[in-house]
Amino acid sequence: MIASLRGTVAHVAPDSIVLEVAGVGYLVAVTPEVTRTAHLGDELHLHTSLIVREDALSLVGFATREELGTFSALVAVSGVGPKSALGVLAALSVAQIVDAVAAEDDAPFRRVSGIGPKTAKLIVVQLAGKLAVPAAGASAPAPAGRSLEPQVVQALVGLGWPERIATDAVAVVVADAPAGSSVPSLLRLALAQLGPARTEAVHG
Repeated sequence: MIASLRGTVAHVAPDSIVLEVAGVGYLVAVTPEVTRTAHLGDELHLHTSLIVREDALSLVGFATREELGTFSALVAVSGVGPKSALGVLAALSVAQIVDAVAAEDDAPFRRVSGIGPKTAKLIVVQLAGKLAVPAAGASAPAPAGRSLEPQVVQALVGLGWPERIATDAVAVVVADAPAGSSVPSLLRLALAQLGPARTEAVHG
């Protein structure tokens, strides 16, 4: 595993650089921010992720560990590959990504080229609770289970409930949920909440 590289910039392209380390040139895919600050002959240090595929090995590099960690989290989301994850980090800063996930707002991700509405929603749902929320955003405690809310809504939609109805029911359940509630327990509470209106919700 190549975790980082420090060497001399030998070539700069719009979406990649060649970093020469001990006489070996490494082609590294990077964000536009890196290419804007990289100059031929400069020494550069990058935190890297080695992408292993059947037909190729490729490197992706970032200026900070936070960017690398966010990239790793993004590629773990269903439907997000290395190219798409790099596109997200090219369009949004780590802070913007963290804020969007914390606010359960998929709009910033939908604006990224190559990220469709379904994938944008999955990013918000699957990264909930996995990215550090900035201290400035922690002025007031969130209701118990708030970070799990998108997962419960998604589960209800998968069971056939309209998203609007599922979202409303889960919001009610989460507001009264005890501390430490899990997705299964919140889902059971939401189903109990929806139970009496099930026929009307599905067929109405």
